[in-house]
Amino acid sequence: MLPSSPTVVESNTYPSLNESPQRWTLVALMHVGMFFCYMHRGALSVAAPFMIEELHLSTTVMGVLLSAFFWPYAFMQTPAGWAIDRYGVKRVYAWGYALWSLAAAATGLARGLTMLILMRAFLGVGQSAIFPAHGRAIANWFSVRERGVATAFANAGSRLGQSFVNGVGALVIAAVGWQIFFGLSGLLPLIWLLPWLLFMRRHETAKVISDHSTRPSFFASFSLLRHRSVLGMCLGYACYNYCWILLYTWLPGYLKLERGFSTKEMAFFSSVPYLAGFFVAIATGTLADWLVRRGKNEQLMRKVFMMIGMAGAIVIVPAGFVSDKMTAVYLLSIAVCSLTISGIASWTLTQSVCDRQLVGTVGGLQNFFGNLGGIVAPALSGFIAKKTGSFALALGVTGVLLTLGIAAYWFMVNQRVTSEEKSQLA
Repeated sequence: MLPSSPTVVESNTYPSLNESPQRWTLVALMHVGMFFCYMHRGALSVAAPFMIEELHLSTTVMGVLLSAFFWPYAFMQTPAGWAIDRYGVKRVYAWGYALWSLAAAATGLARGLTMLILMRAFLGVGQSAIFPAHGRAIANWFSVRERGVATAFANAGSRLGQSFVNGVGALVIAAVGWQIFFGLSGLLPLIWLLPWLLFMRRHETAKVISDHSTRPSFFASFSLLRHRSVLGMCLGYACYNYCWILLYTWLPGYLKLERGFSTKEMAFFSSVPYLAGFFVAIATGTLADWLVRRGKNEQLMRKVFMMIGMAGAIVIVPAGFVSDKMTAVYLLSIAVCSLTISGIASWTLTQSVCDRQLVGTVGGLQNFFGNLGGIVAPALSGFIAKKTGSFALALGVTGVLLTLGIAAYWFMVNQRVTSEEKSQLA
């Protein structure tokens, strides 16, 4: 039996923003931050076809380079989530943002594979804080009735960022080169730090950071994996994220290298699905919140949306085997939009399952396991493509993983992580 949903109006949201229109300013800032996050993250995927030709790289080597981001990104998730719960969203997010922007800019100075890998690694370290920070901030300042919309709009910046870099970025790289694009796109977004620090200085007080009497130690936080729901979310998210990361790392290269699209066609057909994903994200969050306000069990609703998205994404499997390239584009676009539904639901599910004081920590654990898939997906897919001469089998692997992920969410995520777990870990 699923537990009853938590009360709709929480007493532990923070009065400085609770019921104030300014809390949506926070969401807008996180939306822009997420835009730049995915613009920087996806830039290498867009540059890949050009770099393969210019630097004489194989798809296997490029797959390793695309994976370099995810090693530190995955292993820094738990430390980042723990640091956010301990030191607050403002500082951890700001330091991470500065690091990843500088790393993105320095990528344009790279002249060899070693420096490219190193800069992608620093990018991963910096961006490790973003999802746990978003989860904790929304859990802090939004009631359960609003968390779907807030999470959807904040994280929907990722779809706009990916759409921008796939479309505009590809054309800029073709015109001026990938080095200049990395340099400019890395440095200019640093301006975002000023409004972020000014806003959070007013609203994230010492009381917000230390609002609870007990806080898990870093190493003790791993004990949360003994909780069935936490383990289920980690396993399910790993399956989801493998498929998501495969798409956004290889979609531009796949369209250009295997399906034979021109640079302009690649830019258009790899950007439109993510633009559509933006609207899907907003609609998904709005609908989920509406159902919660109608009295539906919050945890169940978030979980069902997660599974619906993963089920829809299974169309990625036939996309690799159809002969008509436009049919493949349509199927891949459906997969991107479906995974967007899951991407929004995954973080609202974390907020609904976990005690607020543990959202950052559990979010970090979840993203750690999820990005183990990020380590494997680009490299394995590139290797399979080189060995078989096609990405078809690489796309086919996702069907098995999506099915396993759906099962993990349905059978394992059925209990809340309560203050008892927090007290035991402190």
